[in-house]
Amino acid sequence: MCSSFIIFQIEIFKGMEEDYSLISGWMISIWRAMELSGLDFKLACSELKIDSSDFDNPESRTASKNTIKILEYCNNKLNRHDFGLVVAEQFHPNIFHALGYAMMSSQSLQSALTYIVQYKKVVSNTCTLDVTECNDDLIFSMNICRYQKSNELVLPYIAVELFIATIVKFSRELTGSSLHLKKILFSFLKPEYDVGFLVDFFKCDIEFNACNTAIIFDLAQAQNIVMTSNPLITQMHEKMLENFMSRIDKDDLKHAVKSKVFELLPLGSPSQKVVAQTLGFSLRNMQRKLHEQGTSYKYILEQTRKELTFGYMEQLHLTYTEISYLVGFSCTANFNRVFKQWTGMTPSCYRNSLK
Repeated sequence: MCSSFIIFQIEIFKGMEEDYSLISGWMISIWRAMELSGLDFKLACSELKIDSSDFDNPESRTASKNTIKILEYCNNKLNRHDFGLVVAEQFHPNIFHALGYAMMSSQSLQSALTYIVQYKKVVSNTCTLDVTECNDDLIFSMNICRYQKSNELVLPYIAVELFIATIVKFSRELTGSSLHLKKILFSFLKPEYDVGFLVDFFKCDIEFNACNTAIIFDLAQAQNIVMTSNPLITQMHEKMLENFMSRIDKDDLKHAVKSKVFELLPLGSPSQKVVAQTLGFSLRNMQRKLHEQGTSYKYILEQTRKELTFGYMEQLHLTYTEISYLVGFSCTANFNRVFKQWTGMTPSCYRNSLK
C-alpha cells in the first residue's frame, strides 16, 4: 500500500488511566442527525442518564462513553447500523471549535490534516495522531488508547467508523465533490450485518480485518490548493487554538509559551525572561519544563515566527517592512537575512514564486 496515496492509518497503543473525553461540539452533529431521524436528543440523554446541559458550552468536554452510548441508542431505536454516517453528514467546522475553521481555511487537504494532528487534543484525548511522509505517500495515523485496567479500546468500531466518516465528509467539503478515495481499511472484524451502506457513503472498496485502519487518498488531490484557503483566517484561528490548548492541557507548557509569543511578537521579539514572568514561572523553571517536553524557547520562537511569516507573505497587501515588525524584527535588514536562512530566497523572490 505504497504509491501515490495518502494513508490515514489507525494503530493502537496502551494509554495511561485517565478520563477520556471529546469536545462537546460532536453533539451538534449528533443532535442534528437525531432530529432528522425523528429522535429526541434530550429524551435520549435523560434515558441514558446523561446531563444534556453539559453540551451548552461549546468549549466543554463530554466523556467518550457518553458519545458511544448515544450512537448505540440511536441505532437500536432506528433498528439500523448506519447512524454514525448520518451524524458524519451533519459535519460543520464549529464541531471542532476554532480547529475546524483553521482546517477549512488551510491551503490544502494535506495541511488541514496536519492541523488536526497538531491540535488533536482540542477534539479528543482518546488517541494520538501523526502525519508522516513515505516516498509519494502521506501517512496520517491515529493511535487509539486502551483502558489500563481492562485493556479494552477506549473507542470501539462504531466510534472509529464515525470518526473516519467525519474526516471523509470534511475532506469532501474542503476539496469538492471530485475527491476520489482509493480505499477504506478497517482493522476491526467485519460486522455480521450488511455493510453495503459503507460502500454507498465512501464510494470505494472497503476492507475489514486489515493490518491497519486507513483512508487512502490520492496524494495529488490532497496537495492541491483549495478555494477556501485563507492564510489570514488560519493564523487568527491558530492563535485561538494555542490559547485554547494552553487552557485544556495545562501540563503542556509548549502551547502556553507559543500563545504568549503570538501575543507579544508585534511588540518586538519577546525575551525568555518576559515570557516566563508573564506565565508565572522563573526563567530556569520554564527552561527545564520545556526541555522535559523535548523543546526549547528558542525553537518555539523561531517556529512561530516562520509560521506567521509564511502566512503573511501570502497576504500581498502587507509590505516586507510590515511583516518584519509583525513577527518581532526591529529592522527589515535582519528580517531579510533570517528569511534567506529559512528559504534560501529573498522575501521578494519568495513572494514572486507564490504568484
